[in-house]
Amino acid sequence: MIDPDRQIWDAMLGYLRANHPAVCRQWFEELTPLGIAGGALQLRTLSDLHRDYLRRQCGDVFNDAARTVSGRLLSVRFLGPDDQATPVAPPQASKRAHEAPRVASEVEPKPQAPERPARVVISHSDHSRYESLVINPDYAFENFVVGPGNRLAHAAAQAVSANPGRAYNPFFVHGGVGLGKTHLLQAMCLRIVESNPRASIHYTSCEGFVTHYFESVQSGELSEFRHRFRDVDVLVIDDIHFLAKRDRSQEEFFHTFNSLFQSNKQIILSSDAPPEDIPDLEERLVSRFKWGLVAKVEAPDYETRIQILKTKARLRGLQMPDDVAEFIAERLASNIRELEGAVVKLQIHSTVEKRPIDLSLAKTALGDEPRQPAGEPTIQCIIDVVTDYYAIRLADLQSKHRQRSIALPRQVCMFLARRCTRHSLEEIGGFFGGRDHTTVMHAIRSVEVRCKDAPEFDSTIRSLEDRIRTARGNI
Repeated sequence: MIDPDRQIWDAMLGYLRANHPAVCRQWFEELTPLGIAGGALQLRTLSDLHRDYLRRQCGDVFNDAARTVSGRLLSVRFLGPDDQATPVAPPQASKRAHEAPRVASEVEPKPQAPERPARVVISHSDHSRYESLVINPDYAFENFVVGPGNRLAHAAAQAVSANPGRAYNPFFVHGGVGLGKTHLLQAMCLRIVESNPRASIHYTSCEGFVTHYFESVQSGELSEFRHRFRDVDVLVIDDIHFLAKRDRSQEEFFHTFNSLFQSNKQIILSSDAPPEDIPDLEERLVSRFKWGLVAKVEAPDYETRIQILKTKARLRGLQMPDDVAEFIAERLASNIRELEGAVVKLQIHSTVEKRPIDLSLAKTALGDEPRQPAGEPTIQCIIDVVTDYYAIRLADLQSKHRQRSIALPRQVCMFLARRCTRHSLEEIGGFFGGRDHTTVMHAIRSVEVRCKDAPEFDSTIRSLEDRIRTARGNI
């Protein structure tokens, strides 16, 4: 006998793959339909984290799929492994149940099984603003591709997960945009709750911390705020560099840090820059951030990029041939987000054109050759002109040296790259030793101020720009 609920779910999967391929994951096939009750198709997930991810990231597209394939005003309800499902009415009573919902309320409810402790701390009070960020089940250690640029950070993250509060505390990971810092943070959360389901973890962004702090001050709920951020086993904050220039927030975080550290609670932080390079960060915080371990993640090399592409494709249930992965890895070298974007683009083209993923499709979707906008100089052209003028080497520009004879030409390169090309701040920073966007912004501001204050320097910048554009025109 054919299960009608299974039929609806299978049709929904097909609809999602055809119309919302970007959200599809291979583990969707492991969701179990439990039947329709109260106008909702109930789906059992693999874990509470899978449930929370689906509720917060995929609710709208799943509801769209349910209504489209069933032709009814259905919604989808996601349940964790231990969540109580709503009893499904027998087929002969289903119509009457829909016509008279009050009957359902007259049925004595069955006692529910005890709920498991929440794995990731989420406020169940009215103060929903204290909720943790959503954890992506894809961001497990098993799906993190290790390469030369992230080996230390990966090993340290695993050590922290195995012994939170004692291995490396705090654990501070930094690197450019899109290089895997968030993946490592979430992988640690997943591993910790896997080892200890009772662990209370609060995972948020620095922006969220600052926003919640000021809201709590204004509403007189500072004690609730401090309870949410200090009475936990693990505090994870992404993009901690946003504390820069926020004196009151830095003061609050200083005390939060001390409270957790003195209680042997794990503190995990990520940033675009190492602690000492975060502008306007109090020295006492810089010092504390360096108490544990500071680890850097760098841009992946060619071989690592190939493996990342294959992993991202596998998570989406795609087969990526070697020549396709090699083609993309040669073209995209700046960060992992670009690689994932290429996989999504390939998936969409494959779905729309009903073609398998091969080298021909990849060239169609991504372009056969990297294209430079007409008349736009290349970064290399800018570097050649500036290094020639200042009589320094490219290696000096990409080094960590900060003496004025190198720092100034580096800032000039970044300024001219921003003015003469369409590259993002992150991409420009990547050309100069993997520096983050805040460093590029600082360089641009420094050059602009100096141009206003020193007419001779302004004339030099204009002359260099003219040489760059002339050189581009002669290519």
